[in-house]
Amino acid sequence: MDHIIARVTATPAAIDLIVALRRQHGPVMFFQSGGCCDGSTPMCYPLGEFDVSDTDVYLGHLDGAAFYMGREQFEYWEHTQLTIDVVTGNGGMFSLDSGTGLRFITRSRLFSDEELAVLGSAA
Repeated sequence: MDHIIARVTATPAAIDLIVALRRQHGPVMFFQSGGCCDGSTPMCYPLGEFDVSDTDVYLGHLDGAAFYMGREQFEYWEHTQLTIDVVTGNGGMFSLDSGTGLRFITRSRLFSDEELAVLGSAA
């Protein structure tokens, strides 16, 4: 396995929504919420309107939009690949998908032992 294994990916429907939000709001970024007001959902923000801290982990990007998660939550999810998708419904109240009639959701699958070995050697 000599290709890079993505920790976060997006479905074509999610990419379409990202493109639409970018057209309306400019560059965007994501933060995987760990709970609180909007539950555990990927939140989409205009780039620069969410302060990423030293305790946040960069997982990759979705069509150029950076995707982050808090370190404590990452420790729980580090053995999974996240796939960002969309479903009909209301987005998180602070997320740009709110009011679009669609909302981002996170689906996950466990990495195989082979994928984990590659990810471990890349660290």
